[in-house]
Amino acid sequence: MKMFKKITLLSALFSTGLIMPSLISVLPNVNLATAYADSETKTKRVPALREKVYSQLARAQKLADDGQVTEGLAALDSVKERSSSMNSYEIAMMYNFYGFIYYNENKLDKAIESFKAVIAEESIPESLRLSTTFSLAQLAMANNDFESTLSFLDQWKEVNTQAPKSNFYILKSQAQYQLKKYNDAIKNINTAIDLVEADGELPKENWLVLQRAIYYSLNQPKKVADVLEKMVTLYDKPQYWIQLGGMYGEIGAEKKQLATFETAKQRGFIKSKSDYMQLAQVYLMNALPFKAAEALDNGIKAGVVEDSAKNLTFIAEAFVQAREDKKSLPFFLAATEKVEHGNLDQRLAEIYLNLEKYDEAADHARIALNKGDLTFESNAYVALGMAQFNLQNFDASILAFEQAEKHKKSANLAKQWIKYVKREKVHAETLKQALL
Repeated sequence: MKMFKKITLLSALFSTGLIMPSLISVLPNVNLATAYADSETKTKRVPALREKVYSQLARAQKLADDGQVTEGLAALDSVKERSSSMNSYEIAMMYNFYGFIYYNENKLDKAIESFKAVIAEESIPESLRLSTTFSLAQLAMANNDFESTLSFLDQWKEVNTQAPKSNFYILKSQAQYQLKKYNDAIKNINTAIDLVEADGELPKENWLVLQRAIYYSLNQPKKVADVLEKMVTLYDKPQYWIQLGGMYGEIGAEKKQLATFETAKQRGFIKSKSDYMQLAQVYLMNALPFKAAEALDNGIKAGVVEDSAKNLTFIAEAFVQAREDKKSLPFFLAATEKVEHGNLDQRLAEIYLNLEKYDEAADHARIALNKGDLTFESNAYVALGMAQFNLQNFDASILAFEQAEKHKKSANLAKQWIKYVKREKVHAETLKQALL
């Protein structure tokens, strides 16, 4: 996690729940001598923070706050030189100041070292020990030291006498997730969310993001969908609608998937390449090929989907499925310009046959054969033979079907066509002679 400077950083971390207010327990205008006195002296005898030491610490902090960090650290070093005459509480507060200066300078390792020195002192208020230990857990998390995060949280829980709040469980879950301890992580994130919901409050958005990620890592798509349903309801962001639609597809809830993507489309949430691609696939899987073709075409027109041969072919084939052969033609034609093989020209030959445009069908069948590299060469010969037959070019048709007969896949069909074409040729010649 990148760190920013001073109060700006602290404010940002408060908003995400990653750093607790304990990290600003020592800021300007705080009376250190009485900061912990009321609640702790009742149960534990704590040495006093003498005015002379306090003034020296406050001077160091003011220098740091005024941008004179080197001078502030030098002032603390001066105090440290006389630490043999200081009590445990004063030494702890000195290290506390070190910690905050290093923290504000983004020197997390030194900040953590300083705060560790705070809790190493025996005679300090338990509230200081608790807050500093929790802050150490947060700093370890920010420093990507997840094992230490969990260790500090365990230490904190040992000395804490009250029931942990949601922030404890969130931080623990975050660390466990990073360590791939997903079963433990899901228990803690669920506990945190249950706590706030029991108080009638809403879970924070980033908590649900974490919960969703853990369930996904646990390969529990139904749970992921449940979390996304909540995220859509509470935060209504476009990406959550798209993710929910995708997850419905994974769990086989096709109707819900279609309804979700349709809603996302109507609300203008379909914007990225992935969104358009998913929408088109969902339409196609739900037997809506015309909408599938339009969806991907709209993506190309919006400039976010490439007009690649693959995408153009998808649109063309979707229109064919929708029985809109004429609409498929420009997409097939555009796609043929982007490939070297003849497969798409073969498809054009077949489409033109369906449209009874036999000259075009014959032309594209020949182009397909000339380009070569065909997946099913026999199909091109069959298309050519049928086109030539309908143009009453019987000899050319027979030659094409004879080539098709050489392929096992189309041999039987070709033989039948050859017999039929020969019979029709004789019939046509007989009719012609009769008219002379």
